[in-house]
Amino acid sequence: MGIHTKDNRLNKLGIFIVLIFSTLIFSSCYKFKDGQTVPSYLKIDSIGLDTYYHEEGANTSKITDAWVYIDDNLIGVFELPAVVPVLKKGPQDIDVRGGIKLNGISSTRAPYPFYAPVAFENYELYEDSVQVLGKFNTAYSSPLEFGWMEDFEESGLTIEEISTSDTAIKRTEPNDPEAYLSEYSNHSGIVNLTEEKPVWSAISLSSFPMPRQGASVLLELDFKTNNYFNVGLLLKEHSQFVKIPLLTMNHSNTWNKIYINLGPNISLHPQAEYYKVVIESGLETDRTSGTIYLDNIKLVYRPI
Repeated sequence: MGIHTKDNRLNKLGIFIVLIFSTLIFSSCYKFKDGQTVPSYLKIDSIGLDTYYHEEGANTSKITDAWVYIDDNLIGVFELPAVVPVLKKGPQDIDVRGGIKLNGISSTRAPYPFYAPVAFENYELYEDSVQVLGKFNTAYSSPLEFGWMEDFEESGLTIEEISTSDTAIKRTEPNDPEAYLSEYSNHSGIVNLTEEKPVWSAISLSSFPMPRQGASVLLELDFKTNNYFNVGLLLKEHSQFVKIPLLTMNHSNTWNKIYINLGPNISLHPQAEYYKVVIESGLETDRTSGTIYLDNIKLVYRPI
């Protein structure tokens, strides 16, 4: 009986394999739209960022994906580097938008709303051929407001500690190898936590106007840290301050970048008068010291 059952299973398995094989053969002969049988391909290596430093800050970015559009139709989202199959040939209008992980989470991939699409007009595509777009840069779209920019290059900082903090953020020494160094950057912000001074809590010096309901508001932040720290909001609402914790930044031995989506949480408080950004940390229980580096802080939104 056991042998008979096994034979039946093998027969069924064989039929299943034949069906799959037949389906694959049929699919390979099926013609795509417009009679095209083989896709064209676009190779995209990476997408960077160009900025006008004095108005838009540093050109740091963390673009992980390419959102590819043909004639304004999204054909797919592709993790970089990517080879993109396109069921088109001949001259096409191609737009590529830089995609990010909102809040650093892989499941919240989205095109960054403040990066302009990169256009390739009348770009010739060929069947069964790879056209190399390679490495290219996007830029910030306009109009935009950079409500807060802190790059720690000036002695006067735009971030201040509150009463619960027992340590303060300072600038690194010029050209400190641990700082974020570039053409325009010789300093970063540094917070030292110790057993004697284990708490740091600070807010943006300026307050920011409430956006339109549902509008995008993004906080960009470069960081390097061996101690967890938190980012949140402080809203003035009905003559009281409401503190909203948002994200905890994990350890990173190298400079990392995150895009924090503030908009949804701000929209939950339509009666608030204004908001500030909160950044704070406490020394981890298993450590005797901790160091947090920050740089290139940007609060970006559309003009209100």
